[in-house]
Amino acid sequence: MNAPIPDTAVEQLPGQLDQELARLLAAIDDEIGPQPDTTLLPPAEGRALAAQLNQRWNRDLPAMAFTGDFVVPADPTFSSADCRVKVLIPPEAGAGALIFVHGGGFAFCSPQTHERCARVLAIETGLPVLLPDYRLAPEHPFPAGLHDVIACIVRVFDHTVALGIRPGPLLLAGDSAGANLALAAMLHRQADGRSLPDGALLFYGVYDADFETPSYRRFADGPGLTTARMQRYWNWYLPAPKARQTVLASPLHASDEALRGLPPLFLLAAEIDPLLSDTLNLAARLRSVGRQADIHIVKGVTHGFLQMSAGLSAARNALKTAAQAAKSMIKPA
Repeated sequence: MNAPIPDTAVEQLPGQLDQELARLLAAIDDEIGPQPDTTLLPPAEGRALAAQLNQRWNRDLPAMAFTGDFVVPADPTFSSADCRVKVLIPPEAGAGALIFVHGGGFAFCSPQTHERCARVLAIETGLPVLLPDYRLAPEHPFPAGLHDVIACIVRVFDHTVALGIRPGPLLLAGDSAGANLALAAMLHRQADGRSLPDGALLFYGVYDADFETPSYRRFADGPGLTTARMQRYWNWYLPAPKARQTVLASPLHASDEALRGLPPLFLLAAEIDPLLSDTLNLAARLRSVGRQADIHIVKGVTHGFLQMSAGLSAARNALKTAAQAAKSMIKPA
């Protein structure tokens, strides 16, 4: 796994698909043929198609010692709604937990679409993994989903034993829009004077609404995620462009002091991804305030590649690397 520094010129990266990924995508295309752009369908239809297409990534699920659900009740303090949380406890689980916020452009996906990825993380970290089923845009635009995630984190922090989890280190993780929500939730807790997680794993996150970055320009037409799709996601999540500059919508706008006070962060990005610059820019901001940025750029893969762990070695290797980072964040008892 390669790790360019944040000032890497995106234009100079190879931008060539990993051969294994290219074969996998070709086989899928042969099997199901071209599919409509989910962001051009009515939201409910796009969401249903996204769920259907993600089924292929959630086969051969690693065995868990326990799977279940609990509901975090609506909390007027955070304007949150009732939120179901999926619980995955691996064999011989350690104390503590990892809260994993799924991606999907703030509008698609669920704990089910990300279950295999989450189970692999549970196995590799040895931690129970909790997946909030937060409200989705455009029916529930910013900050509804974020408020649900914030309330879930509070519930886990304050009621660990009641949830059947041994008290211990608490980590956050999120991919894509989920990485945005995880980082924004930490900034909210920080501003609220609450304790922060022991660390966070942030996978190819969206941290700003700037569509003129080098990676948005270089990979505007994909493969995979495109600039146009990200613009439509933002139009659903937060239609007013000026409002997108708020810190809780675009965490890259957080103050130096706030970034300096965050727990250890593991940043992972895909090379062939319009969002690559978001991760590079976040790493640069962290370093500018004296923070070490643990950043890994996986060459030859596209946005969302961690979903493909059943068939893509790059995904399995990246999740192992993320798990190693998680373990390093856990302080010895």
